[in-house]
Amino acid sequence: MKLPETSEWVLHTAAVIAQLPPGATVSGAQLSEHFGVPGPYLSKQLAKLVRAGVLIGSTGPRGGFRLARAPEHVSILDLVAAVDGAGDPYVCRELRQRGRGAARPEDCTTPCALASVMREAHEAWRASLAAVTLADIVAGLPDSVLEKNRRLLLAATG
Repeated sequence: MKLPETSEWVLHTAAVIAQLPPGATVSGAQLSEHFGVPGPYLSKQLAKLVRAGVLIGSTGPRGGFRLARAPEHVSILDLVAAVDGAGDPYVCRELRQRGRGAARPEDCTTPCALASVMREAHEAWRASLAAVTLADIVAGLPDSVLEKNRRLLLAATG
């Protein structure tokens, strides 16, 4: 499965927001500059996270984005689903019943074995992402990374 580049942006953006003290906000422009990504495109992704209830966005001189809930309550699946959807990427079009080699309808009374395998893989992938939270990601970062990100992002707001 290949996710769009913006999925990576969302994952890193949410992880860096989770590194900030509770209640601290960071602007879309700061995040865009911090990661060297285009601001307008990142803003669209951040808006999706707000709509999904992952982030809270505020306006004004002290405005910006912050987590809507504690990092231990935001899974990686929450982030991916917010921007890329939760649907199964594999769609079985019953190719086994088409063309010169078409199987007889009576031989196709159960779901396609390939569709079943792909569905199981998708569910395993989702379960894996659901089992990891932003708190888990932040806990695995070196202190030097945490200190640098906080210094760079909080200095710009203070």
